[in-house]
Amino acid sequence: MADEPNKNGPVPGARADIDPDFFDYRSLLDKDEQALLADLRAWLTEHLVPIVDDYWARAEFPHQLIPQLAPLDVMGLSLDLPGREPQRRLLSGFASLEFARIDSSFASFYGVHSGLAMGSIYQCGSDEQRDRWLPAMRRLEKIGAFGLTEPHGGSDVAGGLETTARRDGDEWVIDGAKRWIGNGTFADLIVTWAKDVTDGSDGGVRGFVVEKEMPGFSATKMENKMALRITQNADLTLDGVRVPEANRLQNANSFDDTNSILRATRGSVAWSSVGVMTAVYEVAVQYAKDRVQFGRPIGANQLIQDLLARILGNLTASLGMAVRGAQLQDDGVFHDEQGALAKSFCTSRLRECVAWAREILGGNGILLDYGIARHFNDAEALYSYEGTREINTLIVGRAITGLSAFT
Repeated sequence: MADEPNKNGPVPGARADIDPDFFDYRSLLDKDEQALLADLRAWLTEHLVPIVDDYWARAEFPHQLIPQLAPLDVMGLSLDLPGREPQRRLLSGFASLEFARIDSSFASFYGVHSGLAMGSIYQCGSDEQRDRWLPAMRRLEKIGAFGLTEPHGGSDVAGGLETTARRDGDEWVIDGAKRWIGNGTFADLIVTWAKDVTDGSDGGVRGFVVEKEMPGFSATKMENKMALRITQNADLTLDGVRVPEANRLQNANSFDDTNSILRATRGSVAWSSVGVMTAVYEVAVQYAKDRVQFGRPIGANQLIQDLLARILGNLTASLGMAVRGAQLQDDGVFHDEQGALAKSFCTSRLRECVAWAREILGGNGILLDYGIARHFNDAEALYSYEGTREINTLIVGRAITGLSAFT
């Protein structure tokens, strides 16, 4: 099917007089960082905006955009890679915001590939492994996925991994299944976490880079999702997959190593939430100015202005939390409970914002053409992944009281 622009609804952020950055957080970025974000926004506006609703409705991923995105060089921004200095988490956070402002699924693709997969190899891999895989991933010649969640293990996966790895000479034999794996249907490299059972006992959690061509590995697309429909979530099966020792992440030996990756990416979910809040705020403000009822724009009504102010308040508070989290990450003092609070707070506020924006648009709010319905549905996925609100609040509660409520 040809990619035909959707001309029925407003382009997000089309009006220059709508400024969602009420406290001017972008002023914290230098000129080069702002220029990169401007290029990214221009690319997304030109290439993704015209086709995103169609691909969301069809639950398909626009693979043709991947090589076109590569020249922007936005993958692994915070990593120290050859030929590029590591960039601030503040910049990679705003990049996540820009992706999510247009589409949460594309933001998920970015986060899974650039954050979870590349981040795992960078943080837990050897120098040789970083050199082997990261340059191609940076150029989007190899796509990454992150295999942690399992059919029977979500919130309790830290202590309940069923996927096993057994050492056999210079290879590891991996058996098990993974579920909800973003990019899973088309990823070349799947960072897979498994319990070491080499000696017949629990030898800790280890990380492996499974390559899609390895015998015994298969990926099946999950169907009938109501959210993140462009994201190609997969059920993965690992049936006696033989992985060479050279593909075992040399510095991944416990779930603490796995959690060090998740700590950072929970912060990226906060940024994605702000991106979606930005999108629905822009659409709602534009609609409130343009939609005339009873002889005047609905934005002149007190109830509409109240909803817009609530959305902006949630957006601004969440952006402030995301910005501070990025600064703490750059300073190397970002803790689990801070990532957990940012994720749970921002996604909860997001849920409120998409509902208020849909309310402003009335019946038009359930049509893809008006730029709210897709974000409304996708917000449900952001609310749940990277740890549910309840699990994240227990992490925060443990930090507050010094007492664990986990059972």
